Amino acid sequence: MTEPATVQYSGPQRVFSGVQPSGSLHLGNYLGALVKFVAIQDQYPCIFCVVDLHAITVPQDPKLLAAQTREIAAAYLASGIDPKKSIVFAQSSVTVHAELGWVFNCIARMGWLERMTQYKDKSSGKDAENVSVGLFDYPVLQAADILAYKATHVPTGEDQKQHLELSRDIAGRFNREFNVPGFFPLPEPLTTGPGARIMSLKDGSKKMSKSDPSDQSRINLLDTAEDIARKIKRATSDSEALPSEAKGLAGRNEAANLVGIYAVLAGKSEADVLAEFGGKGFGAFKPALADLAVAKLGPVADSMRRLMNDPAEVDRVLKDGADRANAIAQPVMDEVRKAVGFWRP
Repeated sequence: MTEPATVQYSGPQRVFSGVQPSGSLHLGNYLGALVKFVAIQDQYPCIFCVVDLHAITVPQDPKLLAAQTREIAAAYLASGIDPKKSIVFAQSSVTVHAELGWVFNCIARMGWLERMTQYKDKSSGKDAENVSVGLFDYPVLQAADILAYKATHVPTGEDQKQHLELSRDIAGRFNREFNVPGFFPLPEPLTTGPGARIMSLKDGSKKMSKSDPSDQSRINLLDTAEDIARKIKRATSDSEALPSEAKGLAGRNEAANLVGIYAVLAGKSEADVLAEFGGKGFGAFKPALADLAVAKLGPVADSMRRLMNDPAEVDRVLKDGADRANAIAQPVMDEVRKAVGFWRP
């Protein structure tokens, strides 16, 4: 369900990505997303969104949502995203997301959404009938998020590739149905490289997650140095020494996870880490990992705290970002209205 290869989008390249303001960010978010965003902004014009519309697909405390939105924005900035170079804003401040999402709802097909594995995972169990329509439909809103800016690339982990494919299907169908070939790009994934999938400190077979009830399972971006050291010390491992080659990590999920974390934090390859620590036990490796994590994450946490104590500065960045985002999205939406045939004065 894609456009003919002879009709392609020829506009500027642009990257879009977003993070939900639902719970504190952790090491997996930092290494798997934020660090990558910082590098990407030197390669493409970037739009980084706090997706608060997505957050309310499950119940949120209205008294906390705005503060959580500021916290994600603070994490963007503390990680090194430059608000002069990239656009940082809150999704709900640009109404095109919702309007374009409705147009796309009328293009997408139920069967496409029913195949989304994330919805199946989140809606399974005895309360399946009580999940919101928004939870079922949010991949369509994701397509609107991306295509409102005609983004050509999206940093994508394995768990989001299916949703990006849906965005491509929707873009292609819109272009065909409304006879506007090449109007929307078919967005491509940007591979995120090593560290895109950081696993739980308690169970190396599960992804690190803010929804895990155990705080020991993750390192939060705002954890203190003492918290980080304690969590790494208590991280699940085994009694064997680290191997000298990567193939020796096969079947050792927890060991592989800790080595992978060290590699990404240090900017080294897994092979380099094992060349340094091969033959050593976790009694030597964990303290080294803790020191490295504290050195890398400490400045980020300090910057986040400073920004969170200055909400006016964060709000200034978000307002400026919303103005710049609207300047891109509104003309796109105007063209969509014309293509669909909506009455305009």
